Amino acid sequence: MGETEEGCRPSGPELSKSSSFSPFRRRDFSLFWAAGAIDGLGTCASSLFLPLILLGAGYSSGLAGLVASAALVSGLVVSPVAGVYADRRPRKPLMYAAALVAAGAMGSVFAAVALGHVVLAHVLVAAVIEQAASATYGAAASGTIRRLVPPGEYPRAIGHLQARDQAVQIVGPSLGGTLYQLARWVPLLADAVSFLLVAALSKAIRADLTPERDGPPASFTRDLAEGLRFVWTEPFLRFVVVWTAGVNALLGALYFHAVFASHDQGASPSSIGLILTLAGVGGLLGALAAPWLVRRVPAARIVTGASWAMVPTAAGLAFATRTWAYGLLLSGVSLIVPSVVVVLQTRAVLVTPDRLLARMGTVLGTAGQAVAVLAPVAAGVLVASYGGRAVALGCAGAFAGLALYATVRAGLVVREAP
Repeated sequence: MGETEEGCRPSGPELSKSSSFSPFRRRDFSLFWAAGAIDGLGTCASSLFLPLILLGAGYSSGLAGLVASAALVSGLVVSPVAGVYADRRPRKPLMYAAALVAAGAMGSVFAAVALGHVVLAHVLVAAVIEQAASATYGAAASGTIRRLVPPGEYPRAIGHLQARDQAVQIVGPSLGGTLYQLARWVPLLADAVSFLLVAALSKAIRADLTPERDGPPASFTRDLAEGLRFVWTEPFLRFVVVWTAGVNALLGALYFHAVFASHDQGASPSSIGLILTLAGVGGLLGALAAPWLVRRVPAARIVTGASWAMVPTAAGLAFATRTWAYGLLLSGVSLIVPSVVVVLQTRAVLVTPDRLLARMGTVLGTAGQAVAVLAPVAAGVLVASYGGRAVALGCAGAFAGLALYATVRAGLVVREAP
């Protein structure tokens, strides 16, 4: 659509209006949404089973885990760097090229598995490259929403993107399991093909996604520092960093607490899987309902209300004894969070200049993911040391502290964009 930044920054009252039109009526948004859905399905179909492929080739579980961890860390490291380049260069070619690189990396692993010649070093390098390319694609994609839909449609558009990601998390593992039953290499082929489709869909977007700049780019270090400084000096974005990192860490700890506690109580793998399925369904329903809720409830009330609602839910997990109870409680939390995400992401786009959108998105994403990476280890150590009930009650106390912080800072959520 190629709108200027002024055209995308309405004054006061317009910020609270939400268009009645579906973002899917816009061709470019539909292509962008479909590219993300295909990418997510392909990644879920392969990443969960890549360790099994290494185990089947005779490598130890420790080495298989090392590959998975190295790939995740590479994505976290590359993301802020990619954000700088996504704010310097045309974003659409960057998305297209990143998808092609990821397709090549996973295609090489598919060929190796299909030919029965799996080498650890090759799989490690390919997984790192795929994660780095995915992080680059994500950095460029995080700066596109302003060009795809007008401000009045931000809540609906972001809600649809949230629903897409939740649906992928539910469907993706099952799809991967089905493909893996056909042959070990099929999920990898599906992932490589999915990246090719993502490249094609990204190239088909007509909107000009080139970031706006005030002048020639500064040095890489200065551009990187500018993105970090902007997020930390903008009070609302600083609030988003703290709230998102805190919620991600606590939710991750609760998810793994539920898994570990259920296992200790003798629950079967299928019962434990039910916990994650119910949580995923709650997240999907929450994402679908988020745009409707955001149009009817004040933004500050959504953020503070959701923050306080997580406290009794976490406390309830301390006294749950059955897997369905764990699942329903986590589903309740997952139902709440998407509305807050829509509110925070919408306003984050509004307060950020176009030339900083990718850097803003990667800084927020990296901060949340880096903390979440520690959740499985922390949950395992704490459950083993203090027991599941103490961990859940501790999380409830931490949620209360986060809710108090959100209540004190609620005015930032309703402040108008500059």
